[in-house]
Amino acid sequence: MANEATSTADSPRSAPVSSPAATRRAVFNTLRGSSGNLVEWYDVYVYTVFATYFENQFFDSADKNSTVYVYAIFAVTFLMRPVGSWFFGRYADRNGRRAALTFSVSMMAACSLVIALTPGRESIGVWAAVILILCRLVQGFATGGEYGASATYMSEAATRERRGFFSSFQYVTLVGGHVLAQVTLLIMQAFLDRGQIEEFGWRIAFFIGGVAAVVVFWLRRSMDESLTKDQLAAVRSGADRASGSMKELVLNHWRPLLVCFMVTIGGTIAFYTYSVNAPSMIKTAYEDRGMTGTWINLFGLIFLMLLQPIGGMISDKVGRKPLLVFFGIGGVLYTYVLITYLPSATSVVESLALVCVGYVILTGYTSINAIVKAELFPSHVRALGVGLGYALANSAFGGTAPLIYQAAKNGGHVPWFILYVTVVIAVSLVVYIFVLRNKSETVLDREQGRAFQ
Repeated sequence: MANEATSTADSPRSAPVSSPAATRRAVFNTLRGSSGNLVEWYDVYVYTVFATYFENQFFDSADKNSTVYVYAIFAVTFLMRPVGSWFFGRYADRNGRRAALTFSVSMMAACSLVIALTPGRESIGVWAAVILILCRLVQGFATGGEYGASATYMSEAATRERRGFFSSFQYVTLVGGHVLAQVTLLIMQAFLDRGQIEEFGWRIAFFIGGVAAVVVFWLRRSMDESLTKDQLAAVRSGADRASGSMKELVLNHWRPLLVCFMVTIGGTIAFYTYSVNAPSMIKTAYEDRGMTGTWINLFGLIFLMLLQPIGGMISDKVGRKPLLVFFGIGGVLYTYVLITYLPSATSVVESLALVCVGYVILTGYTSINAIVKAELFPSHVRALGVGLGYALANSAFGGTAPLIYQAAKNGGHVPWFILYVTVVIAVSLVVYIFVLRNKSETVLDREQGRAFQ
């Protein structure tokens, strides 16, 4: 097999500390790779941040379920993520990570521009909603590809002893996309009234995401490729037919694929519950207090973003497993507290404290989930395995969380939602404790040198 990892006997177990030149190269490649991640996730979150402002442009304002429809579209787009992860994962494993990442951000940006320019329902009727749905489906397809290729690239481009730190920037920029969306709303609230944001402000927000991708396209084309020239040449010549193969993944790497899925389900449902549902609760609680809710959400998300490199650095010292176990235990115990008390919080300090505690717990998963998954697979199916395992879990448990919460809230069944989230996190916790081993040699270690000596 062209991409087979080196044997354990040949593995550089006692590799020297990475040189300053290697560290600089890792920094620049991480910045180039994560910049596209930032833009793509801005495009994802600008939808949820501005949802209440543009829903009447696509659905009848007299329909009390219009908000549910908007979040249903958000959930439906997650159905495309496994398809995107398969397509882009195969593409990245066969054509290189750089090519896949450049392709996905271009697709994401094009759809944001279309949404920004789509006439409202008063002009084209039901076609407005149809165009919105189609664009969001394509964006779900692109996002499914972005995660696997991005997580793989940042893990492979990192220096071996700082893989946790460098790979954590995937979620720095993922959360950063949400922060930028919140900042965009905050600026608009400072200069525009609600009616103006509903009329045209939300279009500007989507347009920004489309234009920003032009810069990212150039940056990604200049970053190093993490696959070797020999690997890519073997694929092009036909000598390597296993790279990016679904058959190869399912038949020979189904165990790590299953572990990847089980590791993800608890983290992804917690991420969307804590970082999408919780800000929505705050916006509702402070609806009559101007920009207060937006400020709380902004500071909370900035806090979450800044925690990611800290979590990555800790994992480079103590290993990945302790952080995941910390998240799992914290999530099981804290989900009830967050969802029960946040909607009724009446002070800024109380609301911010509630979400920030949740974000500290969440960091145990988010800061290292990319490297944990990348370490499970060999390079010839890494992007496909990481992307597919994540996307399947994300589609089933992550993207549906805002919709299920909204439906539970409307039906007066929020306690059932709390139980649902807690049980899913608990299932992942069992995997963290009994399946994962701390600081053991991984496939990535055998390819590029051990992370822990």
